[in-house]
Amino acid sequence: MQTFFSEDHRKHFPQAELSGGQFVTPFERPSRVEYVRAELLARGMGKILAPGAADMGPIEAICDTGYLAFLESAFAEWKADGNAGELIAGCIAPRGMRTDRIPDNIDGKAGYYCHASETAITAGTWEAVLSSAASAQAAQRAVAGGAGAAFALCRPPGHHATADQYGGYCFVNNAAMAAQMFAEGGARVSVLDIDFHHGNGTQNIFYDREDVLFASLHGDPMEAYPYFLGHEDERGAGAGEGANRNYPMKPGTAWDEWGAALDDALGRIRDHGSEALVVSLGVDAFKDDPISFFKLQSEDFTRAGAKIATLGLPTLFVMEGGYAIEAVGINTVNVLAGFEGA
Repeated sequence: MQTFFSEDHRKHFPQAELSGGQFVTPFERPSRVEYVRAELLARGMGKILAPGAADMGPIEAICDTGYLAFLESAFAEWKADGNAGELIAGCIAPRGMRTDRIPDNIDGKAGYYCHASETAITAGTWEAVLSSAASAQAAQRAVAGGAGAAFALCRPPGHHATADQYGGYCFVNNAAMAAQMFAEGGARVSVLDIDFHHGNGTQNIFYDREDVLFASLHGDPMEAYPYFLGHEDERGAGAGEGANRNYPMKPGTAWDEWGAALDDALGRIRDHGSEALVVSLGVDAFKDDPISFFKLQSEDFTRAGAKIATLGLPTLFVMEGGYAIEAVGINTVNVLAGFEGA
């Protein structure tokens, strides 16, 4: 299986995240994907290829143009306004306030486009975001061209990004972009999100569409980020009614319940008549992940990959979360190895 990966991910490395009432080194950091790459090489999982430059067309197909312009210029505007540190949204538009006008001030503008303030923008964020999208684009083209399967080792991740908001460490939704590329090629497509956190951005982008099925296994939003989306009764709207399936699960969930939810999601994908599959590959359902509460073992990720392979679909894996740093490589590659082994 070919992997697509850009060294430019390093250009996005915020130095602080507010967690538990104090500033800490962000859980989403460059070393995450370096552990994955090292494990890929150690197990001889195939070539690791640079993706080349990003094509803005597929990005613009799922993102608001004003939002993209903001991401590109935000840090320069922040510095020009006299700020010394990284851009962290300080005032996010709440209920009861207007959202029909975008502030001119960069602090207000960030609050308009942000939905979770743990996510900082730095001098190199835009370049890293483009490189992450480029990896997903290259991997999608490989699969669409007959490769059968490919892995986009994306960083920053993407599944929390909506068409016009960033948060949850995500800026451009790589999985949704890849799904849109498959759809524009004429394929019915499913996005299977196995990250611990609900893929609110992906759901948001495809909620009223029938041609793209979204299925997500995640921590119950009553207990886990993103809190305000991901409930079981969210089934899609309009033409998309029934094409959105959420599997929220409680703290302590282990393989038996999680695997059963995966089986049900795979059945939904079969019933959808999908011709291509995008997997939002987060491995933060792991028992030792610092910001999650599931109890999957490393070998469970191998089993998950084998189950996904039973669909027999052209499959694109897109890297999302996983924050038990020293295990993230093992767990990620276990999914890919389980898939290939099946």
